[in-house]
Amino acid sequence: MRRALIALAATLTVLPAAACGDDQAAGGKDISVALITKNSTNPFFVTMQDGAKQAAATEGIKITIAAGKADGDEAGQVQAIEDAIARGDAGILITPNGPGVNPAIKKARDAGLYVIALDTPPDPANTVDITFATDNFKAGELIGKWTATTLAGKPAVIALLDLFNDKIVSVDYNRDQGFLAGMGIDAKDKKRNGDEAKTGSYTSAGGNGTYTIACNEPTNGAEDGGRTAMERCLTKNPGINVVYTINEPAAVGAQKALKAANVPSPIVVSIDGGCDGVQQVKDGLINATSQQYPLKMAELGVKAIKQIATGGQKPQVTSGLDFYDTGVALVTGKPAAGVESIDVAKGTELCWGKK
Repeated sequence: MRRALIALAATLTVLPAAACGDDQAAGGKDISVALITKNSTNPFFVTMQDGAKQAAATEGIKITIAAGKADGDEAGQVQAIEDAIARGDAGILITPNGPGVNPAIKKARDAGLYVIALDTPPDPANTVDITFATDNFKAGELIGKWTATTLAGKPAVIALLDLFNDKIVSVDYNRDQGFLAGMGIDAKDKKRNGDEAKTGSYTSAGGNGTYTIACNEPTNGAEDGGRTAMERCLTKNPGINVVYTINEPAAVGAQKALKAANVPSPIVVSIDGGCDGVQQVKDGLINATSQQYPLKMAELGVKAIKQIATGGQKPQVTSGLDFYDTGVALVTGKPAAGVESIDVAKGTELCWGKK
């Protein structure tokens, strides 16, 4: 775990001091918490698991790690929630795989567990007690603004590589719709992917231009899904020159399809900010990515559960939002006028995952 990320998390003062400093809840019971991620293969969630384990060790509490088999595995997460209730855990940290887990979350809260969503706010947001997450709409908006400004009026043929097409998840529509909003494209219903006009004009400080949306394809947030989705998009329109991806694994897969099809120098943008992704920005495979901070989410979540279990105050949402914003920064090697960003060196300093 990078020292810089630990320092970054330490500067965030979201939780007041706990009412008591021992490692047991009132009544002398050991404190235990469950972390339930979407899967155990995406580097983002692996990093979150590692961060939660370290935070639990520091706080002197027991943690159980569970995950769905893959993105979208709601049943696996429901079983993990049931297990946490049966163990008598004090709380649950979860990156929900979809609305199918909402009834199990309610059951856990009714049983007295404090439930915190990480990374992905559920819909509705009050399904959980609080969410610690990236502002995913802002993350999408940053790469959308960067893309529009970089195009500088050139026609855009856009591939939107989303998460799912069979369920509605906030992280999916917030990133997609944020990207379109950043390009100055009317996204219509901001909680629904794919209802925007397929042709029209985008706007930017660098100049206005026309756009065509070639496709909305699901990737399941995975490399193989990204490649398959990109192949389907290129079949529909080989003239694609802008590729939005839900995350960096999907971007890697998309790049493989683009390379195989000899697509000349497309703009590829993404969201994650892992160390591999930042390296891909450095190498020019991804042109810009919005960096999020899973270690911070995990550490704050573990601390919050302990604090509540020991009689402390509950955390509060960020003003104006229905979740606690853990921050986002655009990483690019080619800054765009009027779009706030950090360079690759800073992105590398703050990145997460295996170097």
